[in-house]
Amino acid sequence: MMNNSVSERFDQIENEIKRPEFLQSKGLGNEVNYRIFDYDPEDELYVRERIKALINKINNQKIGYEIKEFDLYDIMIEELEKNGFLEKCFEFEKKRFEKIIRAVNNFMQTTDKDNLFVKKIKAETLPNTIVFITGIGKCFPILRSHIILNNLHLSIDSVPVVMFFPGSYDGQKLKIFNALKDDNYYRAFQLVGRGEKYVD
Repeated sequence: MMNNSVSERFDQIENEIKRPEFLQSKGLGNEVNYRIFDYDPEDELYVRERIKALINKINNQKIGYEIKEFDLYDIMIEELEKNGFLEKCFEFEKKRFEKIIRAVNNFMQTTDKDNLFVKKIKAETLPNTIVFITGIGKCFPILRSHIILNNLHLSIDSVPVVMFFPGSYDGQKLKIFNALKDDNYYRAFQLVGRGEKYVD
């Protein structure tokens, strides 16, 4: 089967998220409704534009639900700036980048189930919302997508969640930028498949 282009796959998203089965918070097996839309990293700018256009289209239709986007990079920078920690990160970068990774994860409490990302998303997510998670590539390697998903999964189960992932996801393995294994994640479904088999 031929690989579907990212534009063809994006064309399918609107119909997919309007399905009654998708809009239910849980599936037939009572699993939480988490989806991943994976795409090649070179399509990043195109995907960003399509996400914005889709959000505007759906939200302007006033059809009883709306899409709320959470860019993890923007959340991270906002929190660092608000707490006067961003300049400190620049200092760490001049010395050892690894210090930034540790410091930011500690500050954002990333491994905690109720970390700063989760708190913000919970606080700003109303009923009848579809949550879009973006900014994964911009945050790497400071933040890891499987950690974010695991913690969201524990706290947000009443609305559908879609993560846009620059890399590949085969229903088990997350490979950021199609090159580096992020980690295994078994709880999410592909939003729109690529029409191909994944290879290691």
